[in-house]
Amino acid sequence: MRHFDLGIIVLYLIGITWFGAHFRKSQKSLKDYFLGGKTTPWWAIGFSIVSAETSTLTVIGTPALSFQGNFGFLQVVFGYLLARLVISALFLPHYFRGELYTAYELMQRRFGLRLRRVTAGTFLLLRALAEGVRVFAISIVVSIVLGTGEIASIVVIVCLTLFYTFEGGMTAVIWTDVVQMFLYVGGAIVSLFVMLGQIEGGWTAVMGAAAAAGKLQLFDFRFEPTLEFLSRQYSFWAGVLGGCFLTTASHGTEQLMVQRLLSSKNMKDARKALFGSWAVIFFQFALFLVIGLILWKHYLDTGAAPPQPADRIYPEFIWNSLPPGVSGLVIAAILAAAMSNLSAALNSLASTTVMDFYKLRFTHHDERHYLRLARMATLVWGAVLFAIGVLSRHVKSVLEAGLGIASILYGALLGVFLLGVLTRRVSERSAMAGMLAGLAVNLYLRFATPVAWTWYVLVGTVTTAAVALAVSAVADREGAG
Repeated sequence: MRHFDLGIIVLYLIGITWFGAHFRKSQKSLKDYFLGGKTTPWWAIGFSIVSAETSTLTVIGTPALSFQGNFGFLQVVFGYLLARLVISALFLPHYFRGELYTAYELMQRRFGLRLRRVTAGTFLLLRALAEGVRVFAISIVVSIVLGTGEIASIVVIVCLTLFYTFEGGMTAVIWTDVVQMFLYVGGAIVSLFVMLGQIEGGWTAVMGAAAAAGKLQLFDFRFEPTLEFLSRQYSFWAGVLGGCFLTTASHGTEQLMVQRLLSSKNMKDARKALFGSWAVIFFQFALFLVIGLILWKHYLDTGAAPPQPADRIYPEFIWNSLPPGVSGLVIAAILAAAMSNLSAALNSLASTTVMDFYKLRFTHHDERHYLRLARMATLVWGAVLFAIGVLSRHVKSVLEAGLGIASILYGALLGVFLLGVLTRRVSERSAMAGMLAGLAVNLYLRFATPVAWTWYVLVGTVTTAAVALAVSAVADREGAG
């Protein structure tokens, strides 16, 4: 019956690749290729935001968190909502003033060309490293299913995703995201009910055992000004503040998300997409944490040793313990999450490369030349992400590794964007000094302290803003004098 499951997976891979590629005929300009022609309905962009916010890291990493701990991770999601309020009020009015293709054009408008390139370059580094870890996460699933090596597993998904992203641009990314989101959430719901049916006593037994073990705890309000407090990843304060700063940075300053918002018909639609996506995200994370709880009860009942590392628990259970057909559907769903995120990364990396670097220097070419170059940049970034994925095979937790890498750089990015929209006196030179300071402090936190990744963005943002304002107060005044 494994052939039946493999058949479902192969059918999905062929179907979604064909579906995405058929959008090629609508790609006639950079506006089409990078912004979907600004004709996409808000609800599709909202689902696409969910898909971009989700990845294989979420699907296989979130159940592992509740399997090993409790529901504390949901505290971070409350911070996601607070962040959307900040983005809606501070950033969206600037993004919809004129026609922008990337988030970093705003930096040139406020500070100058050098800072646009610095922030765009920071994004390229950030997204390449974080996406490389996600590419490795794909190999965990594919290698379980096909029994292939990790490298061969990565090749299959990267090549298929590259094909339809290369052909269909942002339109293909958004509409395949919509299909894939419904597939992986639907697959997770199906797997939850099937797994629950295999537990003696069902839902009541799971909840009773989980409550007795303290695994239903959601909030941790403990607060004390100590290093131990800062090292707890999922306290209420780290979750809400850290989640808020993390999401304000990712959705407000990173091209991966801003590109979707810029694809909206207008600012009102962008806001609808932003807040609608949060409701789906909350449901989704809760769903995967519940799945982890059911898996914990399963291994508690059977006494079997769970696979190591913990990120393998959910995909291995699906493939080895769910009925034929169901396991094929759920594995296809996990691959859907991986492909939707990878396609979004490829398109945003290509858009930043072309719009923030190449087109700034070579302005005399026609639209067809830039469109051709956009497709070539997509191919080049596919090769880069493949290479980073191969080098990422020794991380401990793919979910926390991905978030941790992003958080180191997000602080500097968010700090300089806030300076851009909230101040008028800070110069480009002062803002760049602040960025360097924010990045240096976060690198120190990551490699020299036990401080949790959930604090990195907040600390980096405050450091960036404080140093830029201090330098501005001295250097800019001297320059004026």
